[in-house]
Amino acid sequence: MNKFISRAKIGIKIVLNDQEEAFVPSYTSLDEISGEVSITTPSSTAFDQIYITFEGSAKTSIEKVASTAPTTGKTEAFQSFLRLVQPIDDAAFPEPRVFEEGHKYTFPFTFNVPERLLPQSCTHPRDSDAVHEEHLCLPPSLGDPLVASEDGKTLLDDMAPDMGVISYALKVRITKGRGPNGKHIILNEESRRLRVIPACHEAPPLSVQGAPTDDYRLRKEKDIKKGMFKGKLGRLIMESVQPKSLRLPPVRGEARDRCPITTMATVNLRFDPANENAEPPRLNQLNAKLRVSTFFASIPMKEIPARANDFHYSSTRGIYTDSVNLSSRCLASVQWEYHSTISTPIRRDSAFSTLSGRGTAIPSPSQSYNGKSFYTATVLVPITLPKGNKLFTPTFHSCLVSRVYGLCLQLSAHGPGLMPTLSLKLPVQMTAEGNVNARPSISDEEAAAIAAREANGVFQPRSIAPPRPEYIARGPQVLGVNIASPEYPPGSHHGGHRQSVVHFDRNYDSDGGENAPPPGYSSLNRRTQSLAV
Repeated sequence: MNKFISRAKIGIKIVLNDQEEAFVPSYTSLDEISGEVSITTPSSTAFDQIYITFEGSAKTSIEKVASTAPTTGKTEAFQSFLRLVQPIDDAAFPEPRVFEEGHKYTFPFTFNVPERLLPQSCTHPRDSDAVHEEHLCLPPSLGDPLVASEDGKTLLDDMAPDMGVISYALKVRITKGRGPNGKHIILNEESRRLRVIPACHEAPPLSVQGAPTDDYRLRKEKDIKKGMFKGKLGRLIMESVQPKSLRLPPVRGEARDRCPITTMATVNLRFDPANENAEPPRLNQLNAKLRVSTFFASIPMKEIPARANDFHYSSTRGIYTDSVNLSSRCLASVQWEYHSTISTPIRRDSAFSTLSGRGTAIPSPSQSYNGKSFYTATVLVPITLPKGNKLFTPTFHSCLVSRVYGLCLQLSAHGPGLMPTLSLKLPVQMTAEGNVNARPSISDEEAAAIAAREANGVFQPRSIAPPRPEYIARGPQVLGVNIASPEYPPGSHHGGHRQSVVHFDRNYDSDGGENAPPPGYSSLNRRTQSLAV
């Protein structure tokens, strides 16, 4: 749209029901966002339409470093994945459509935060249907530096970079006529930021079979030596599986401050002695740290990001990592349990524990195991998120931005020589509770009726015979249907879930190659040049 600045600027104020004016309000799935828009003007002003929308968008940027020193580049991508339009009845507008001086005009609005996005929000190529399902989940707000705590005294840090931002806002635009390019002329516009943390359920455990990577490690072995230049005492094994998710409380309500966010990780230890006289080392302490990784890209991601190395030194993708210290636990009281070969059952391979999410108490033996006695121990590690200025968002994967978490556990032990240390890197999910008082999209009775209908349909006979002649007649066909631009509806009575795209200069292949942007996405390629001194 074209922006038209008039001398008599129209005043627009967005007022939310049951919300503080100074704070950025928070909402979750199925929450109702209601309020009113008040409009005043210092002089009589004619207008055509008023648009009240609830919009969600993602913006990313990637710094490019060219081979020549004086030249650098920056690629930005923008996606508007959500646009709900408030329908306004024609009777609510003044007749004629002129804002009179000294009058105050109010227009109420009501939106509901959707549980999922429409399929049109993700149209780019994907490696699997699972990626499409993840991209249709509503992403949480991310990268807003002005989000404050409940009391409004502390700014919260969601550990997100400026290169990957997801934002939601209520927007009001008043238009009058069209410019030479055919776009609406905006008399004035106003917006108010909102924070959205949608409900998110726990997904199946992440499969990390195969060789250990820099991102995840569920098992670690290390030799315990008698001294600097002495023989080996035995081999220490540390093993665990993905713990249950850390479940965030509702964004509104008393439970948010009262309930701690916690889970439990189980670490299984095993010591294979080099001989029958060797004893296991004394355990020292176990440190827990949460790793926060934000993936972002200037082109839509075809897969679920899992390896950080794939995002390093890329011209179209990047990663930002932060960490939060959780706890440090003394293990001096942990006792080793002796096992003999006869009394010990054979354990399944550790790969089965990765898929099931349950680890057995006895890890599999090391390569240096001599087939005789060994020792085991189990350590329960409570994981609790700290309270302070850190803001945690659910695990999510969208077209341009993803957020994942990892749990780093470092074990140290007392040995005759140097103090050995072992570390594990476990995947962990962050989920979020929704509004317990919100009405679900379908009731329990409706869900039961759908399930019964599907169950009964299995036993109904089906015919594979050709259709009867009266059903073969061709129906009317609709050809050449032009869909109106989703940027703004053709009339105020039109509402619904639409997709709005802001187009920048293309930096993709102009011949429609592999890097061509899909519908619904745009990018801006900026190049800057400096002189070397």
